[in-house]
Amino acid sequence: MIDKKSPLPMYYQIEENIKQRISNGDYQPSDMIPSERELSDTYKVSRMTVRQAINNMVNKGILFREKGKGTFVSAKKIEQPLKGLTSFTEDMQARGMKPSSKLVSFNKIGASAELARKFEREEGELVFQIKRIRYADGKTMAIENSYIPVELLPDLTEQVVSGSIYDYVEKTLKQSIGKASQFIEASIAEDSQSAMLQIPPDSAILNIERNTFLADGTPFEVVNSSYRADRYKFISDIYRV
Repeated sequence: MIDKKSPLPMYYQIEENIKQRISNGDYQPSDMIPSERELSDTYKVSRMTVRQAINNMVNKGILFREKGKGTFVSAKKIEQPLKGLTSFTEDMQARGMKPSSKLVSFNKIGASAELARKFEREEGELVFQIKRIRYADGKTMAIENSYIPVELLPDLTEQVVSGSIYDYVEKTLKQSIGKASQFIEASIAEDSQSAMLQIPPDSAILNIERNTFLADGTPFEVVNSSYRADRYKFISDIYRV
């Protein structure tokens, strides 16, 4: 199981063995793995070596800890290609998952200087502020804060924003969504984000800002999203030019 004569570090061999057991189905998502003491006895290594392997796997999102309970296998991450402009609803449906949303707030506010610049409008002009928690198959995936000019979609309602705004724009209003610019960075969740995403404090999250435009170039929506890093990852095909 562990080859102490191998040039590969023992903690790395333990990682690979646990990953293989997850791949084989010995450990299922949400299963608790054996304790450090038990793994130390199994692999005939020190608890410090086991701890390094477990810490590495937690940092990679393969495992997660719950204080006072133990270490568990993370659910398989949803892969989101960095190409094509789709809504969260469309992304989840394409993967055979059931999307849903919890509307946290739906207000009209005056646009800040930054929002006004992005919407090419006057500062203080009314925009909808929409905060939603997004789910896939009932599991929390992301927090979304969306902003849309009131003048652009004056009849927007709570019922509409509880579903897919893209569907409303394209199927009800018969307008075409053209393109978006997207920015992604990693950060540590704040306490309020941890609570809404149902993750331990100080967990890693993916912050995404998307600025979306209608087909005629009109800035339509600004969305700031925080995704669970243990359930979501982005992939991209890169070609040498």
